[in-house]
Amino acid sequence: MERAYCFLGCLLLAAGGPLDAAKRFHDVLGNERTSAHMREHNQLNGWSSDENDWNERLYPVWKRGDPRWKKSWRGGQVKAVLTSDSPALVGSNITFVVNLVFPRCQKEDTDGSIVYEKNCTDGAGPSADPYVYNWTEWAEDADWGNGSSQSYGVFPDGRPFPHHHRRHRHHHGGTKCGFVYVFHTLGQYYQKLGRSSASISINTTNVTLGPQVMEVAVYRRDGRDGRTYAPVAEAKDVYLVTDQILVFVNMSQKNDRNTSDETFLRDIPILFNVLIHDPSHFLSGSVISYRWNFGDNTGLYISNHRTLNHTYVFNGTFSVNLTVQAAVPGPCPSPTPRPPKPTPSLSPAGDGLPELRAAPDQDCQVDRYGHFRAILTIVEGVLEASIVDVTEVLPPLPPPEDPLVDFLVTCEGTMPTEVCTVVSDPSCQLAQNTVCSPVGTAGGAACLLTVRRALSGPGTFCVNLTLGDNASLALASTLVSVRGRRPGSPARMAGGALAAAGCLAAFVAAIALLVHKKHKEYKPIDNSAGVPGRGLNVFLEHAKVKFFPGSREKDPLLKSQPGFLKASA
Repeated sequence: MERAYCFLGCLLLAAGGPLDAAKRFHDVLGNERTSAHMREHNQLNGWSSDENDWNERLYPVWKRGDPRWKKSWRGGQVKAVLTSDSPALVGSNITFVVNLVFPRCQKEDTDGSIVYEKNCTDGAGPSADPYVYNWTEWAEDADWGNGSSQSYGVFPDGRPFPHHHRRHRHHHGGTKCGFVYVFHTLGQYYQKLGRSSASISINTTNVTLGPQVMEVAVYRRDGRDGRTYAPVAEAKDVYLVTDQILVFVNMSQKNDRNTSDETFLRDIPILFNVLIHDPSHFLSGSVISYRWNFGDNTGLYISNHRTLNHTYVFNGTFSVNLTVQAAVPGPCPSPTPRPPKPTPSLSPAGDGLPELRAAPDQDCQVDRYGHFRAILTIVEGVLEASIVDVTEVLPPLPPPEDPLVDFLVTCEGTMPTEVCTVVSDPSCQLAQNTVCSPVGTAGGAACLLTVRRALSGPGTFCVNLTLGDNASLALASTLVSVRGRRPGSPARMAGGALAAAGCLAAFVAAIALLVHKKHKEYKPIDNSAGVPGRGLNVFLEHAKVKFFPGSREKDPLLKSQPGFLKASA
């Protein structure tokens, strides 16, 4: 009987059935085992089955929580960050990037070795050795260029490192990839060498629709012979493969105060700009059509351009619907019976299924669809603002150091609820002061305002006035030139007291810049006659200020003829 057991044990050993079975890739990288059918259906080009054996002697496997992780890297622990450009349209490529984050005061140098940063303190004090890991020195010690295949490293499945890696290191002064990256998804793995960052791309033609998981294990060289490796980090990321085109739409409009609230103005065109998520340019050779329904009974708009303007002429709430269709060329599948095609519908549900159409050259086109929907609120707002008059205000005695100027402003649309003024240098680029104030109802129903503003002494100023309400903004601007007062005038004779008043005005201006809200008097326009003023030449130009490029104004800056304007009490 004992001889029978001995004979049976010999048969098991001869059949390759040791008591401790070798680990396979799915034991190391995957939590769930993928069936052979699923692996074959999701076959990735250049990837291998995770049923292959993993060389645990060269690449040890540590479970999460193993105390050896804390000693796997000098000076701390390395973190791997795995990202992708998911979601991906089926048939396109998806790219994964993994970046290693080293402990404080460590970085990768130009040769690929890991060094300590200069003038950086990590609490352990300066190190006598500038290197954390000197891959180049280790490569030289291992005699990597002696021509023996046994001198080169191997991947976890036993395959040798690629030959181009050896040539690259030999001809570039010892530049070394000190890390091995093992990616795993869909029951398959891919191995590659890299430095502190590595990337891979996969084609999703054979990938099952829905969310999938990509995992990566990172190993570093663990010894000068270059033949053993130690784990340093692991990471995973969820990616999505879909048959729907991912569509985003940016909506913008002149005078619109806040584009993110989906509230826009009546009688002003809205620019719709369609953005398609296609990082691998899979759709670059496709014919793409855009089908719009703006919900205002204007009909259906079909365009081949990704931008479109539309103007709403009524107030209210409207539903915008966009369907994007892309014809993707591809090989024809095997002929199979299929049910008759349903009647086309404008609803998104009728566009969701891909269609195969035979082209004249016997190729097929697969139709893919994407959808976008938004609810817009259309309101009446401040449509346009104009500065029609600028007048010096004759102050009471003693006069202030800073001249007061009245700006007569008209607008179209609704009455604004707020007026802001920004005083800048003559180039309209460097803002000096900003003051905002609510607008009362004293001006009546007509949009006609007088804005009183103090200018900081003589000089030329760019004055920008913004009229707005909760939904809209309208801009008008002008250049104002103020000459200094004549010698002997009360302003100059006041001396130190007026200087103090000027400092107070500067302080108030600084506070206004910080809080961006400073109440100031805005009086309704009256019909009083003007009184000739002193020391003020005003050159009025309707303008578009450079730092408000989205405004609407009738006249561009410095195009109108300058005029000498009156002064009033």
